[in-house]
Amino acid sequence: MCRWLAYSGEPLRPATVVLDPQHSLVAQSLNSPLGNETVNGDGFGFGWYPSGAVAGSIPALFHSIEPAWHDTNLRELTGAIESPLFFSHVRAAAGPPIQQTNCHPFRYENWMFMHNGFVSGFAAFKRELVFAIDPSLYLELKGTTDSEVLFYLALTLGLRENPMAGLAAAISLIEKVGREHGVAFPMQGTIAVADGATIWALRYSSQGATRTLFHSADIEALRELYPDTAWLNLFGKAAHVVVSEPLNDLPGAFLEVPESTFVTLDASGYHHQPFLVAA
Repeated sequence: MCRWLAYSGEPLRPATVVLDPQHSLVAQSLNSPLGNETVNGDGFGFGWYPSGAVAGSIPALFHSIEPAWHDTNLRELTGAIESPLFFSHVRAAAGPPIQQTNCHPFRYENWMFMHNGFVSGFAAFKRELVFAIDPSLYLELKGTTDSEVLFYLALTLGLRENPMAGLAAAISLIEKVGREHGVAFPMQGTIAVADGATIWALRYSSQGATRTLFHSADIEALRELYPDTAWLNLFGKAAHVVVSEPLNDLPGAFLEVPESTFVTLDASGYHHQPFLVAA
């Protein structure tokens, strides 16, 4: 469906991971070896928290319906700013039209959200899901994707208080309503959420066969293993990325996130938990 990347660590020029690596996100938009769609050219998005921003700061967004590989503004922007936490996403549309409001990441207050996957049979029960969104959030819906509806359902059901519980409740509702409409496996995807300080990532599908998800290994450990690899020195000790697929072929640089796993990435590093959805 799509490819995405989330970075957290010392302030960094986003181009360092979005554009420059061997298998950068922009390179993956042209050729995604681990994706279900090789080409992801139906628009892209980039969202970032400014350097020095205080807790609760609202992230900035840049969306375009151009292919990521063709957009000079993306190159200018990611080469000019620095950010300690940013998201980037390249899209392969699977039904909803190609328009800026359908490009990830989505934003509500200080929260960002992006998704690679789909809600199977979404059109048949979209109305029920949209009506389950809290009325105070309903007017925030701008696009037509299942991903954006999932985000606002999770906000409605407690994402801001407990991201894992909020996502679990939203996915449980989607599975319940989907199965009532004859869809055996309603949910598919990997998800990233951030509040400006922490990134939460999820790999889950109703069928137990989810799109790929990886995160980087510890930079200091990689420097010890590969002391002559100069590009590792571009990153600080706290630098971490969560990605749909690895950005390079360096052995041990990226670790696959297991199926049905919820990952918290904060100042202390990665923390994995089993992700369970109520029957």
